[in-house]
Amino acid sequence: MNFCIYGLGSTGMSVVNYFKRKNFSNYKVWDDAMKKKKGEKIFSKHLDVTDYIVVSPGISLKKAKLKKKLIKNKHKIITDLDLFYLFNPKIKSIVLTGTNGKSTTCKILEHVLKKNKINVRLGGNIGKPVLDLNLKDQTLVIIEASSFQLAYSQFVRPDYAAILNITNDHLDWHGSNKEYVDSKFKIFSNQKSSNFAFLNNKALVKKFKKNKYKSKLKFVNKKKYNSIKNRVKNNYLNSEVNIENMSYVYAFSKILKIKEKSFIKSLKSFKGLAHRYEIFYKKNNKIFINDSKATSFESSRFALKSNKNIFWIVGGLPKLGDKFQLEEVRKNIMKAYIVGKHVKHFKRFFKDKISFELSMTLNNAINSIFRDIKSVKGKKITILLSPASASYDQFKNFEDRGDRFKKLTIHYAKRYF
Repeated sequence: MNFCIYGLGSTGMSVVNYFKRKNFSNYKVWDDAMKKKKGEKIFSKHLDVTDYIVVSPGISLKKAKLKKKLIKNKHKIITDLDLFYLFNPKIKSIVLTGTNGKSTTCKILEHVLKKNKINVRLGGNIGKPVLDLNLKDQTLVIIEASSFQLAYSQFVRPDYAAILNITNDHLDWHGSNKEYVDSKFKIFSNQKSSNFAFLNNKALVKKFKKNKYKSKLKFVNKKKYNSIKNRVKNNYLNSEVNIENMSYVYAFSKILKIKEKSFIKSLKSFKGLAHRYEIFYKKNNKIFINDSKATSFESSRFALKSNKNIFWIVGGLPKLGDKFQLEEVRKNIMKAYIVGKHVKHFKRFFKDKISFELSMTLNNAINSIFRDIKSVKGKKITILLSPASASYDQFKNFEDRGDRFKKLTIHYAKRYF
């Protein structure tokens, strides 16, 4: 069997290193950043004769240097997730995907399983690529799968698969909402009748039944988790932001036969993830929340619903097709501070609906907020970075944006408080 590896980022290199550890040498590599014309021609020829082309998830067939060859050989394209299943047929796995909440749900689930002495590893779109994980036959693997990975996948076959939610996202990459949704549903395609599928949305259930997947469908009802919510002593997990995530974790705990008392106890020590509704600073009646991971309005909506008297930092690189439906949250927003290089885009949605200013930069926004909150007396207020946009117009990534927000907050807090 022969392979071509297209893309040498962290995922592509994990494939190379995996083959090296297995003493497997029948592969060729290419990355569009390479400038060797001769190497490009040789690799291009190999694409026609190889058995499989392992494509890194960030690579779009529309934009790749060798896009014509990739499209011609599209039937050969797989991902690192496919290799994981091809070479680890005995390993049991849980695959989670969705638009929002994937990473948090995966981390909570990993935490619960470890606390209940289950040998578990977490990887994929969070932490290490799956091929870098140290596995044994008895290991249960939790995989966070992105739509990019699933779009190219052919052999993904989880024992337990879940779609948390689906809203418009990555339409510039997938081309349409249908293509985006179809990529998510590929986690069910190869499941057997002994496997389980988890969904919480009637429209998604309807699509699941229409496609006649073989796995057993489990409907995830939030009411079931809400029935024990008051016994969970963790304010972060019981916030409105995490109810959907927790309903899935609870459903998984049931199917994995974790006792309810032990499940509840294990949640007490969960600390949460950085940049995902991260309450990092409190002063008097002021709460500062870093929700930099929120890169669409839908992912920001939960934070906007869960708080009142919000001073909201928003803006960045807007997602294609994203709409700001402010009706149910506008009463909670005292003022918005628009940052980034696309302020006109946000101004169009906010005009005549909420108070806002064009801050342009994160530094300007935070300086204005500290000035404005001085006039608010006797109210509990929330200073929220939940940009509803990608970060790449001004920052390296959402982590860079969130870290900058936290540093600037501490800097101005020393000056104003």
